[in-house]
Amino acid sequence: MPNKNREVLPGRKPRTVLTHEGEELQVPDDWELLEPGDATLTRRVKKAGPTWTVKVKKGRRTFSEGVWASARRIARKRAELAAERKTPQHATKLAAGRERREKVQTRYEQEFHDAVVEFLDFAECYQELAQRLAEAVTLHAIPVGSGTVARTQRIPIEDRARAAVIAWMRHQTTAYDRLHIPRGKGARREARRKLAAASFGLLERYRKGETASEDCPLVKALEQSSPEKPGSGGGPEDHGSPPPPGTEP
Repeated sequence: MPNKNREVLPGRKPRTVLTHEGEELQVPDDWELLEPGDATLTRRVKKAGPTWTVKVKKGRRTFSEGVWASARRIARKRAELAAERKTPQHATKLAAGRERREKVQTRYEQEFHDAVVEFLDFAECYQELAQRLAEAVTLHAIPVGSGTVARTQRIPIEDRARAAVIAWMRHQTTAYDRLHIPRGKGARREARRKLAAASFGLLERYRKGETASEDCPLVKALEQSSPEKPGSGGGPEDHGSPPPPGTEP
């Protein structure tokens, strides 16, 4: 009988698993597979005794295909959890948790928005445009579960803001989504590098306060995402500067 928790790979035959050393193990007859989906139940089943967690790697990410454990233990923990979830105390706990997460999300949303504005560093005459761009980028990147760079904690928020702006511009102000990229190692990375360079160049014009042309892809993208706020958000005509050459990235 298994006596410890393991992380295993799917087996080649039904009710078998593979250790990371390649050893095939037979799942005990009185065990069943608890499928993923209820994190609380899974956590309690694993805490209560030996389990085999089936993990598979897809690309760079690892996913759980479920947990093998005693069928009797799974049934007991499921019943206990179902009874607990019917109590008023559980409802109160859930409401408090939601409120806490909403406050954390709201605070992070503002912090991220401010980090984007700071990264943009637009000239004074383009501060409204900077705010609109920051709102658009934040709206796209910040939702929980979005999987965007804004949700990672592995890099500083300044780097997250920078990456999120360039990603937004890549999809909104360039032909990246329609671009034919030849297969080959590094081809997509090189295409993104070139588009990022063009996006940085476009942002630099707004940092310098240069006059934006009517067909500026950034202004067009923001007009499409916010039709109620037309225009470039600044007063470029007041500067009398010549339009920047080649605004198309």
